[in-house]
Amino acid sequence: MPVRRLLPSAEADELMALVRQLADRELAPVAAEHERSSIFPREVFRTLGRVGLLGLPYPQDVGGGGVPYEVWLQVLEELGARWASVAVGVSVHALTCFPLAHFGSAEQQQRWLPDMLEGELLGAYCLSEQDAGSDPAAMRTRAELANGRYRLDGVKAWVTHGGFADFYTTMARTDPSRSGGVSCFLVPAGVPGLTADPPEDKMGLTGSATATMRFDGVRVDADRLIGARGQGLPIALAALDSGRLGIAAIATGLAQAALDDAVAYARERQTFGKAIVDHQGLGFLLADMAAAVESARATYLDAARRKDHGQPYSRAASIAKLVATDGAMKVTTDAVQVLGGYGYTRDFRVERYMREAKVMQIFEGTNQIQRLVIARHLAKGT
Repeated sequence: MPVRRLLPSAEADELMALVRQLADRELAPVAAEHERSSIFPREVFRTLGRVGLLGLPYPQDVGGGGVPYEVWLQVLEELGARWASVAVGVSVHALTCFPLAHFGSAEQQQRWLPDMLEGELLGAYCLSEQDAGSDPAAMRTRAELANGRYRLDGVKAWVTHGGFADFYTTMARTDPSRSGGVSCFLVPAGVPGLTADPPEDKMGLTGSATATMRFDGVRVDADRLIGARGQGLPIALAALDSGRLGIAAIATGLAQAALDDAVAYARERQTFGKAIVDHQGLGFLLADMAAAVESARATYLDAARRKDHGQPYSRAASIAKLVATDGAMKVTTDAVQVLGGYGYTRDFRVERYMREAKVMQIFEGTNQIQRLVIARHLAKGT
């Protein structure tokens, strides 16, 4: 059922109508087959880039759409309701552009950002490592400067778009210092020494490639350093706050889709002479699912509005990610329950929604890490 949205302008309303139309035409009809066959939808990202969706949250003076973040997140929610793998890919791509758009020089932005925002160049984000996921300051990938070029050596894990991306926003250690020794690099695909392992065989989001990336003597020019040397961790953490909001919005879209399917089934399925939606026990379950979806939407929009108004939003982003992804896991599981045995089969979408929801509690910082972030903000009074 269509969600009645509160949008800040008539232009935003028109944009959302376009997004829904595009998602219904380009994403929804092919999502199930791509997920079933683990097909990476590279052309879909080009399509979204060409109509301007990939650059929406970035300023117009760097080639973006200049839309408020609260609108951008609702775009991600609509995409997530049709095809979570693509929505996650769009969010990750926006994450990979963040360092260049916010910390790159004007020359770097003019050189690379237009093709990134238009979707001609698809990005991947290389931060996590096997032993440095929740603790990125413990990363071991290193970058050494010699003769005007950096040499990168190390292994990055859980890289979305790994092996399919055109560039890799990569964090690497340039100094032994734990807090100030990491720098950010824009590494092009195809350079000697950069290889991808076979994609992970995942439980869900199988239309999205996730792979380990290996940097074996990868050399890049010094002008591919984004921001100042040693500024990598602050850049990464700032980008993750935005990325967490993206995942919160996508999880909300996924939960909305599961709720819609459950309600539609409950209206049609008859037991004891009436639709099962009219049985109080089932109706209360659906009511709780609806409350969870609306609560998730409210939390991510609150965080987005803080960001749009230039207010601190790190704690709000963690709360949104925690509430939305835990909610999506509960709502999608309950949707399977509503459909009963049918919900456990692949003839219906809700089992896929449940599998896709699980990883959203894990990436962009596990929900245990979100609780840690929130608690630390409370301790500091921020």
